[in-house]
Amino acid sequence: MGRLGLIGSGNIGSTVARLAVAAGIDVVLSNSRGPETLAGLVAELGPRASAATAAEAAAAGDWVLVSVPLKNYRQIPVAPLAGKTVLDTNNYYPGRDGAFPELDSGATTSGELLQAHLAGAHVVKVFNNIFFKHLLGLARPSGAPDRSALPIAGDDAAAKRQATELLDALGYDTVDAGPLAEGWRFQPDTPAYGVPYLKDPSQPFPEDPGQPGAAQVVRDALAAAERAKG
Repeated sequence: MGRLGLIGSGNIGSTVARLAVAAGIDVVLSNSRGPETLAGLVAELGPRASAATAAEAAAAGDWVLVSVPLKNYRQIPVAPLAGKTVLDTNNYYPGRDGAFPELDSGATTSGELLQAHLAGAHVVKVFNNIFFKHLLGLARPSGAPDRSALPIAGDDAAAKRQATELLDALGYDTVDAGPLAEGWRFQPDTPAYGVPYLKDPSQPFPEDPGQPGAAQVVRDALAAAERAKG
């Protein structure tokens, strides 16, 4: 099945790791504090999981998930990711990340920023539009009638195929939103951000039990997005 490297093992990273291990995929976890701080998570995940430095996780992965605060994206190691499919979960939250004028103006997207930093890699934006508890709870086998879909965006067709294969193994269908420049369609404050997977959109994400978000629901939400004027 291949191996998944993770740079960042917080809510989304650890959730994707759990889904991967359940699907028979080995995972190599890393974070900014060092491999020893991941001992508990590795023990919980079992023999398919190990911990390493970010550079080691990057080198080990057939896919590599980047799930760090956007303000830290320049710390992602470049050389070991050359030629690899990089799954970018990052979102721009100005209150946490500080101001990025190029994002505020709509001149670029968070995925394109990471792609520019990782010039030799193939970045696919994914996993950034779903609450981590819903991501874990809504995974379904291929062909299940209540299977959810996640949007992806990327500039490399082969990388998007690899991302789609991983999503299928993890329990999700895929909706292709287009190139990285279209990643804004499922960033925060858009109809595709979290809402397709909510049972009651009037409730905060953490309090909602979640419900399946079918591919057509996600497509409609992507189409309804309106870009803020910078």
